[in-house]
Amino acid sequence: MASEQVEQKEESRQAEAEENDQQVVPSPELLIKHPLQNRWALWFFKNDKTKDWASNLKLITSVETVEDFWGLYNHVQKASRLPSGCDYSMFKDGIQPMWEDTQNKEGGRWLINLNKQQRHTDLDNFWLETLLCMIGEAFDEQSEDVNGAVVNIRNKGDKLAMWTKDARRGDANVKIGKKLKERLNIPDRLTIGFQAHTDTISRQGSTAKNRFSV
Repeated sequence: MASEQVEQKEESRQAEAEENDQQVVPSPELLIKHPLQNRWALWFFKNDKTKDWASNLKLITSVETVEDFWGLYNHVQKASRLPSGCDYSMFKDGIQPMWEDTQNKEGGRWLINLNKQQRHTDLDNFWLETLLCMIGEAFDEQSEDVNGAVVNIRNKGDKLAMWTKDARRGDANVKIGKKLKERLNIPDRLTIGFQAHTDTISRQGSTAKNRFSV
């Protein structure tokens, strides 16, 4: 009699365990995907002279996990293969890659100018490392100051820029610039400069003065 009770209890325990197993089945996506701290959106600009600037800017998609980022990055054309006049922009979701956006208009950018040869040697690595810095929040507490990054493909020389939200935050911007320069392995002898968007807008046709350099 005692053994029957033990068997009944064991069967009851197994049935209860099976029922619990069936109830707690995590989504496969939750098991394998790693969420980012922010959602990021990739934009593409194509220089079609028959359209205005805003019409040439297209949102490709947004990503919020590490796996989604790599799926997107491996799917789109490499920056070095884009036609001249095209841009990629990766910004925090909700911020458009334009000066006029309320999140950008008080900000500025760390600007890296590349020569024509660097399109084949450095451009893609620089762009990928910049994206990884952003989505990985590599700037520590200054990551909040980072809005996005832009790569411009141009015949006379490509450009890479990291945009921040407030040009007046000198210490934060300098720390971001130093970390970016370090991650891109830019030699100490080469300096990169930070320009406020308001200075760039008011100095159309000429180079804006650097607010900071590292």
